[in-house]
Amino acid sequence: MKRILFIGIIVIFYLSFGHFAEQKNIIPADAIRIRVLANSDSREDQQKKQEVKQALEDYLYDVLASATTVEEANEIIENNMVEIKKKINNSFSGEYTINYGMNYFPKKEYKGILYEEGYYNSLVVSLGKGLGQNWWCILFPPLCMLDGTEMGDVEYRSLVGDILNKYF
Repeated sequence: MKRILFIGIIVIFYLSFGHFAEQKNIIPADAIRIRVLANSDSREDQQKKQEVKQALEDYLYDVLASATTVEEANEIIENNMVEIKKKINNSFSGEYTINYGMNYFPKKEYKGILYEEGYYNSLVVSLGKGLGQNWWCILFPPLCMLDGTEMGDVEYRSLVGDILNKYF
């Protein structure tokens, strides 16, 4: 009987307060985002977006590796705009715009986390008309690397499961 009562309390607690954890935003307030918008949703335009995204991601994570503060990261990005444009030009032959500063991001839910709409410090590249699906992530601190790394050693756990395993 105690076991059922304890499990019931845990489930009620999780249902009552668990949704707060899902709504938590894990992006630091002073983070620097990156966003690449495709010209359209055509297969070719989406492929070009992926190529530009990969070129920028590879280059920027290398040059930002030494940054320990957002101020250092801002300075590195600003000082490397010519090279950033070269990376885009090597991956994309059409017209594009690039903006580094405060840019609008729409509200998005991803993996149970709600990212509020608003203006964020970011590097935004719009390929062509920029009307297609986009890719975005966090440049600094380098949170995008978490999503692209090998996930084989990651263990996903739940609060309820941990408590049940510990006590039963």
